[in-house]
Amino acid sequence: MNRLTNLLGVLGGALGVAGLIAYSVAPGQLWLVTLCEGIALICLVAFFVAHVESLKAFSARRSTRLGVHSLLMVLLFAAILVIVNFLAARHSLRWDFSETQHFTLAPQTHRVLRGLHREVKITVFTQDRGQAFNRYHDLLDSYRQASDKLKVDFVDPERRPGVARQYGISRTDTAVFESGTQSTRVTGPSEAELTGALIRISKDTKKRVLFLEGHGERGISDTEPGGLSIAKETLAKQGYDVAAVVLLQEHAVPKDASVLVLPGPQRMVTREEKDRIGRYVADGGRLLILLDPDSKAELDDLLRQWGIEAGKGVLVDLQDRLAQGDLTALMVRTFTEHEITQDFTFAVLFPVSRHLVFHDAAGKDWDFVPLARTSARSWAETNLQGRVVSFSPKEDVQGPLPLAAALTPKKAPEEGKRHAAIVVVGNSAFASNEYINFPGNTDFLLHALGWLAEERELISITPKDPAFRPFIPNPTQERSLLYVQVFFFPVLTFLWGMTVWSRRRRL
Repeated sequence: MNRLTNLLGVLGGALGVAGLIAYSVAPGQLWLVTLCEGIALICLVAFFVAHVESLKAFSARRSTRLGVHSLLMVLLFAAILVIVNFLAARHSLRWDFSETQHFTLAPQTHRVLRGLHREVKITVFTQDRGQAFNRYHDLLDSYRQASDKLKVDFVDPERRPGVARQYGISRTDTAVFESGTQSTRVTGPSEAELTGALIRISKDTKKRVLFLEGHGERGISDTEPGGLSIAKETLAKQGYDVAAVVLLQEHAVPKDASVLVLPGPQRMVTREEKDRIGRYVADGGRLLILLDPDSKAELDDLLRQWGIEAGKGVLVDLQDRLAQGDLTALMVRTFTEHEITQDFTFAVLFPVSRHLVFHDAAGKDWDFVPLARTSARSWAETNLQGRVVSFSPKEDVQGPLPLAAALTPKKAPEEGKRHAAIVVVGNSAFASNEYINFPGNTDFLLHALGWLAEERELISITPKDPAFRPFIPNPTQERSLLYVQVFFFPVLTFLWGMTVWSRRRRL
């Protein structure tokens, strides 16, 4: 009888496991799963009924009680772990203890994520567990923590070549963003690239930024150090439609222009062009003027109607300047509180600049806010030739001096009309290919254009470099490490082991 009931117990256990396997392999065959589990239940019940007395005797043992208590403690601890993991998955919190906050998203990124109004699908084509995979995974995991609008899928092109061909992927480590009818892609796992893609994908229309040409300005197609091709590419990544305009060929500034930029004109701007620019601003247009010293653009009469005068000479600063650089290579660190200069953490490099002067009488209808100033140890040098640079009270203008400013009309615009705005910077080289990669320069340009275009979320995300400071020992430190690691610790471990062995032997 005992052999029969033992056989029923083994059969019941085997059928129970078989039912689980059948459900995982063929979940549609529920009749088979039900049959296996039903027979298993009958066999196990019969086994326990036949061995009820043995079970009573077994449960009365001290070792059984201790074993049950241990089992209950293990089950309780496992249940606590399950609950903690469930709560962590539903309400996760993350702390970034890295020195440079490398795993913390920028405030600008959080604003973009909060502003998403539709779902965005992100398909990342990268090799599993590669360096780019880890970087994409860490970044996008932080993005998903901040927004439930993101759906992320990782695809290994080598394992799923069909999906890669469907998307036309020609290189790995590419992420494709899709939302509605919009689609864009990035080729690098950086926060600036990913946030820029989110901005582009979430908008059905783009703000248009026009750069004036025809007067020796810096060109947006010019890839030389003095050109603006990198600035154009940066603006395109931020979701702008960037183009050039020749006002001599137009009757007026195009109506679809969100911002008109004068990128350092060197030759004379005609009266007709200045009239068109003036009418554009009067009708609520947004204008960014970049002025260089010794420019022959003759914009004085245009600037005068807003109360601005471009100061004479070149700014020199003994304090805020590029280390080991020329006295005219200013590293400006003093900014006025304004939407353009918010969240600034870097100095802006302005090489060879001029200052601005605001006249209250001529600009009585405008609010003038200096955005950036030189230090108190600066001045406007009017004669850089033929002598050692030094301040001359009779010829030069003592600092601090503003070299960038924002203007808005005091009077509110008529209903239905745009609110005009102007930003004037006494330098255009800061936006050129040679200097735009300075983090502060990129920030300043994009902040200014974002404010003018009334797209304040389209601002730069400065990449964070991980803090890596390797320890390189000198010869003395190398010998100390050798003695400690190779001799001291092994000998200490051996002596400790011999001591423990000797004590146990005497027990």
